[in-house]
Amino acid sequence: MARYKKLGDILISEGIIAEKQLKESISLQEKEGGKLGEVLIRLGYVNEEQIVIALSKQLSIPYISLASGKLKPIADQNLEELIPQDFAVKNIVLPLSRSLNSLTVVMFDPLDLILIDNLKKITGCEINIVVSTRTDILKALEAFYGKDKIFRDAIQMAGEDGGLGIKEISSQETDLSLDKVIAQAEEAPVVKLVDLLIRQAIEENASDIHLEPHYDSLSLRYRIDGVLFDMPSPSVSLYLPIISRIKILSKMDIAEKRLPQDGGFMVKMGKRLIDLRVSTLPTIYGEKVVLRILDKSRVPLDLAKLGFLPQELELIRKGIKASYGLVFLTGPTGSGKSTTLYAALNETKSSTKNILTVEDPVEYRIENINQVQVKPEIGLTFANALRCFLRQDPDIILVGEVRDLETAEMTIRASLTGHLVFSTLHTNDSVSTIARLVDIGIPSYLVTASTRLIIAQRLVRKLCPDCKEPYEVKQDNIPEGVVINSPVIYKAKGCDKCNFIGYKGRSVITEIILVNESIRSAIYKAATPAQIMEIAKKNGTLTLLESGLRRVEEGITSLEEVLSVAVVY
Repeated sequence: MARYKKLGDILISEGIIAEKQLKESISLQEKEGGKLGEVLIRLGYVNEEQIVIALSKQLSIPYISLASGKLKPIADQNLEELIPQDFAVKNIVLPLSRSLNSLTVVMFDPLDLILIDNLKKITGCEINIVVSTRTDILKALEAFYGKDKIFRDAIQMAGEDGGLGIKEISSQETDLSLDKVIAQAEEAPVVKLVDLLIRQAIEENASDIHLEPHYDSLSLRYRIDGVLFDMPSPSVSLYLPIISRIKILSKMDIAEKRLPQDGGFMVKMGKRLIDLRVSTLPTIYGEKVVLRILDKSRVPLDLAKLGFLPQELELIRKGIKASYGLVFLTGPTGSGKSTTLYAALNETKSSTKNILTVEDPVEYRIENINQVQVKPEIGLTFANALRCFLRQDPDIILVGEVRDLETAEMTIRASLTGHLVFSTLHTNDSVSTIARLVDIGIPSYLVTASTRLIIAQRLVRKLCPDCKEPYEVKQDNIPEGVVINSPVIYKAKGCDKCNFIGYKGRSVITEIILVNESIRSAIYKAATPAQIMEIAKKNGTLTLLESGLRRVEEGITSLEEVLSVAVVY
C-alpha cells in the first residue's frame, strides 16, 4: 500500500514553512480542530495556492490554475447538464471534460470523499480529479454557469444566422413592420442578452460598449481603462433586435435609421443606479451603437483620490479657493476633465454658495448643485444659459465647454463680475489655452484679467500591483529628453487579477499653471508659450511629461504608458 508524504513535510521540504511553524500549526489544529492547511493559511504562513500545490504533490493529482488557461470546460459536451449549476456552486466543483464514461472535474479539496461519491451518483460517471484554488474555481464557475451560459442560451434561442451577413439582414428591414421589430426586441432571449452585455461591461469596469456592424459580422468591444478590447460577439441574426431593444430603452425612434440619435436610460445593480448614454451612428453596413457607462459610485468625486501629486493638489486648491476668475480644464476627449471638474465643484460646494452648471450632457448628478442640460434645438445653448445664470445670483458657475467666441465672452464676463467660473477647452497643453482664447477672439488684456488656473491633464493606466515587474533603468533604452531619477522602474506583466493585461485602473498626469502677476505680465507683453512655461516652472509647474515620469519613478505606471500620452520635446 502506497504511503503519502505528509502535507507539512512537503511544505518544509519546499522551504515554504519552518519546522517551528508546522509544530505551532499542528498544536493549534489539535486544540481547535479543522484541517492543517486551513490553520496554516489562517496563521499567514502559507497562501491558498501553496496549500493546493502541496496537496497536488502529496496525492499525485494534477494542479491547474486560471492563469494556465486550462481551467475551462470543453464546449459542446453538455457538461452543465451533468453537474447542475446549484450543485456545482454549492460544492465548488467544475466539470472540465468527458470521455465515454469518465468525467474530469476540478476541486479544491481532493480528500472530500463524500463529494466524489455524490458526483458519481448524479453523473453516472467515473470521476477523475484535478485540483485548483477555491478562488480560481469560483471565477471559472461564474464564467461557465453565469455570463457565458446566458450568452449561449440567448443565441441558441434566437436561432441560426441562416448564412446571412449584416448587409443581407439589413436589406430585409423593409419587409418587417414596426410592430414586428418591436416584438422581436421584446423577446426574452434579446432582453436577456442586452441585459448581459450591459451587466458584464459594468462588472468589467468598462466605460463604453461599442456594437459595430460589418459586412458579414458583428463586433462587440468594451473600453476598459481607456483601451478597447474585443469581446465574444453576438450572432449576426441578433443585430436588428439588439439595436431595437437598446433604442426602446433609450427612448429613441426605432424607425429612424438614417440619422444619428442620442438617448439614455438608467439601470440598477444592487444599490447602485448607473446612467447609460446611448449614441447611434448610421454606417454603410447599419447602425453603430455606443453606450457610455456613467457609474458615479466607481468614480471618486474627491480631488485627493484622483491621483494628483501633493504639489499638484496644492496648486489646484489655491486656484479653486479664489472668489472669482476662470478655471480651465484642457485635454482631449476621455482625459478625465469632467471628473476633475466635478471633484473641484464637490470640494467648493457649501450651503452658503449658489452653484449653477450648464452641461452637454449632465454626466453626474450632484446634490445641492443646480445642473442644466443644453438643448440647442430649442435655443438653450451654453451662451444663453450663461446669460440667464447671471440673473440667478450665482457664486460658482460651471460651463461644460467653451466652443465659440460668444460662450468665451460670456464666461469671461461672468468671471470679471465676481464669479468663479469652471470650464473646459480642447488644447494639447496648459499654456496653449492662452493662445486658443486669443485665437477665438478674446483680447489678451481680458485673458490676463480673468484667467486664474489652467489644468491640462491626461489619463495613464496604472500597473497591476500584483504582477508588475521591476527592471533596471538603462539610459541607452530611454528616449532623449527623458530623465529617470530612479535606478529601478516597473513594467507590465499580466496575471489573473488584471485579466493578463498588466494594468488595472487609471491615474491622472497633469500640467498646472496657477496664473500669478509674473505670468499675467508675460501674457500682456505677448510672450511666447515657451517663455510663459519657463515662468510657470519657477512657480512649481510640472510638464505633462515630468508629471508622468514622477509616477513612473513611484511605480504607479510604466514608462511606455507615459510616453504614449505625453510628448517628449
